[in-house]
Amino acid sequence: MSQTAYRTHHCADITESLIGQTVIVSGWVDRRRDHGGVAFLDVRDASGLVQAVIYDEEVARPLRSEFVVKVTGDVRERPEGNENDHIATGKVEIVAREVIILSKSAALPFQVSTALANEAEEQLPGDDTRLRYRYLDLRRPQMQRNIRLRSNMAKAARNELDKLGFTEIETPTLIKSTPEGARDFVVPARLSPGSWYALPQSPQLLKQLLMVSGVERYYQLARCYRDEDFRADRQPEFTQLDMEMSFVSQEDVIALAEQVIAAVWRSAGYEVTLPFRRISWADAMDKYGSDKPDLRFGNQITDLTRYFENTPFRVFQADYVGAVVYKGAADLPRRQFDAWQEWARQRGAKGLAYVQFSEDGELKGPVAKNLSDEERSGLMEAVHAEAGDAVFFAAGAREPSQLLLGAARVEIAKRQGLLKKDEFAFAWVVDFPLFKRTDDPDDDDVAVGHSVWTSMHHPFTMPSADWIDTFDKDPGHAMSDSYDIVCNGNEIGGGSVRIHRDDIQDRVLEVLGIGEEEAQDKFGFLLEAFKFGAPPHAGIAFGWDRCAAILAGEDSIRDVIAFPKSGGGTDPLTGAPAPISDEQRAETGVDYDPEEDE
Repeated sequence: MSQTAYRTHHCADITESLIGQTVIVSGWVDRRRDHGGVAFLDVRDASGLVQAVIYDEEVARPLRSEFVVKVTGDVRERPEGNENDHIATGKVEIVAREVIILSKSAALPFQVSTALANEAEEQLPGDDTRLRYRYLDLRRPQMQRNIRLRSNMAKAARNELDKLGFTEIETPTLIKSTPEGARDFVVPARLSPGSWYALPQSPQLLKQLLMVSGVERYYQLARCYRDEDFRADRQPEFTQLDMEMSFVSQEDVIALAEQVIAAVWRSAGYEVTLPFRRISWADAMDKYGSDKPDLRFGNQITDLTRYFENTPFRVFQADYVGAVVYKGAADLPRRQFDAWQEWARQRGAKGLAYVQFSEDGELKGPVAKNLSDEERSGLMEAVHAEAGDAVFFAAGAREPSQLLLGAARVEIAKRQGLLKKDEFAFAWVVDFPLFKRTDDPDDDDVAVGHSVWTSMHHPFTMPSADWIDTFDKDPGHAMSDSYDIVCNGNEIGGGSVRIHRDDIQDRVLEVLGIGEEEAQDKFGFLLEAFKFGAPPHAGIAFGWDRCAAILAGEDSIRDVIAFPKSGGGTDPLTGAPAPISDEQRAETGVDYDPEEDE
C-alpha cells in the first residue's frame, strides 16, 4: 500500500512480519478496555482491526468509542494466552508511543463495534433509525461486507463481459416519457416551459438503438426509476446489469448470461454448475405456483381438478383444485391451522382448506366430512402424502389458486428450515405467453374496440417462431421468445429476443391497441431507426440489488444498497422528498400556462 501522512499500514496489515517495526495506523476506536493502568484499544479501519496498548493513563482517558485516532507505535507479539484467533492481527499488537485524536464522536444511537458484532446485531434499532444514521449503520461489519461484496460483483461482471467482447456505454437518465407499465418520475425542463423529462424505467429503447448503431454488444450497470406505490422490498430507484447483443438467438443469450452469473457468484466465493435447469412458464405455475419458483426443495403442487370433477363438496366444484403437502403437520394444534386461514386472507384468499392424515391414516379436518367415501379413500395417494402429513387445498380460478398454493409451499419450507441461504437453485423459466389479458373478456370495452391484451414482458418482444404468422389471430395462446432467470424463488433477471422487423412490430402494436399516432408519440424514434437496417438482437437485464442480497444472505435489498429509501420512497437521512421554495418552483416552469402566451 502507499503511505500517507496518516498511516504507514492499514490495520489488517499489522501481522507477525512487522514485529519490531514502528508503524502508524489511523481509524476509529472500535472498543476500549482498561486493565489496571493499561488500556487496550481496538482500532478499526476499512481493512479490519488491530489492538493497540496504551500505558499512559492520561493518553487513554479521553478516548471513546468511534473517536477517530492516529496511533504511532511498535509492533510486538502478544503475550502467550492473549492471542485472538478471530482476527487476522490476533497474534500481534501495537505498543503506542503517540495517540492523536483526529476527531471526536458523540454518543452513538446504536452499537456499530466490530468486536461486539453479534451483540450489536441483536440490539439493532428499526429501519428508520438505521437509515436516519446510515453513515453509522454502514460502519457495521455486516454492512461493510455487503458493500464490498457488491463492488466485487461489479468487477467480476465487467471482467467477464470484457472477455466476451462487450462495450460499456452509459445511456442518458433524462429521456422522453415512454411508460413501461409503472409511472415515470418526471422532471420539469426549465428551458422548455410546459415540457418534461422522464427518468428511465429501464434503458430498453436506447439499448435497442445501440444495436441499430452497430455496437453489437453493449452493457451497463444502469440506474432505473419507477414511481410505484409502496411495496415491501422495492425501491423507487434501483440498479440493473443491462446487456444487449446483435446477431444472437435466445440460446446464445442464455449461455452468455450463465457465464456472467458464474463469474459474479465466483467473486463471492461460490461455484455454480452450468448449464442451469430449464422449466416452462406453464410447468412452473402448475408445479410450483409461481413464475419464479424456489427449487431448493421439492414438494410440488398436485392438480386435483379431475380427481374432484364429480365431488359433492361445493367448494371443490371449481375450475381448478390444487393441493400441497405439509409434511409431518397432522398433529399441529387447531390454532395453528386457524392462523393459516388468516395467512391466506392476507393474500386475498377466503381461506385455506385442509385435511390431516393421522398416524393411522385416518382422514381428519373440516374438509374431510364433505368428501365422498371414494375421494377420502384415495386422497392420500393422489396427493403423494403419508400418514402424519397435512394437506392444504385451493379451489377457484386457476392462476390465483396456484399462486396461493405456491406461497403456501414456500411458507411451509420456511417453517421447516429448508430455505438455506448458502444454497443456490438456479433455473431458466422459458416459453412465456406473448400477451396476457388485462380484463374480463366479456367486458364492454371489447365492444367499443379497446384491446384487452397487454404484453407479458414488453411490446418489443419477438413472438416465438411457431407463432410468427398467427400470433395476432390467437393472442390468447401465442408464445414468445422470452426468458427469466430465477434463483431461490426470486426473479434475478429477464430478457427476450427483440422484434427487428417493421411488419411484426406493427402487428404486435395492433393487438395491444396502440395505433400509429400513439406509437409515434411514445417510441417513434425507435420505429424510425428500425427502417435503416436493424439487426436481429436480444438481451437481458439482471436485478443487481436482488443478486447482491441473495449472495449476501440478506432478506432485504436495503441491506446491500448504500443509501436506500424507506417505506413510501422517503429518505430518513436527507429528508427527501422535500418541498422546494416558491422561487425554485417558479424557475422550473411547472406552473407554465401556454394560454398566457397567446
